[in-house]
Amino acid sequence: MTASLDISLQQHIAFRALSGYLRAVADELGVGLESVTVDHATPVSAYLALDIRLPRHPDRDVALLWDERHGWAIAIETHSSEDLIVLAYLGGPTITPAPGKVARFVDTVRSDDRAGRGTVPPAIRPAGSPDDLAAQLLAYLPAPSTVEPCL
Repeated sequence: MTASLDISLQQHIAFRALSGYLRAVADELGVGLESVTVDHATPVSAYLALDIRLPRHPDRDVALLWDERHGWAIAIETHSSEDLIVLAYLGGPTITPAPGKVARFVDTVRSDDRAGRGTVPPAIRPAGSPDDLAAQLLAYLPAPSTVEPCL
């Protein structure tokens, strides 16, 4: 997992908790942490490369995208330097659904990539301060004895 080099932000509780959440989602999906990147700029976002193909896009790489405003989306890579093409957003009341729910979302889109939840980004919450983000992620804060460097 890679991240920006702003050490003061990486040490904030929100980013340690986000690292824990992303680890839990990656574990649920069977994805190694080398497939995960984090951008600590506002809005905070993450990218998880998936080792799957979608029926309607068999020649395109697939990724999960997460950000602090919209939660999870599934997207396909382009063949150029353009932005990824979002196929569906998970939506819901929280930006941090349980890892199992994220995995079910991926399975649903993988089995029928037209069965997504919509391509309009849901307005789950506005981008906020690290303290506000921490409140959303506290359940995933690693115990002090297991704290690893922030991702």
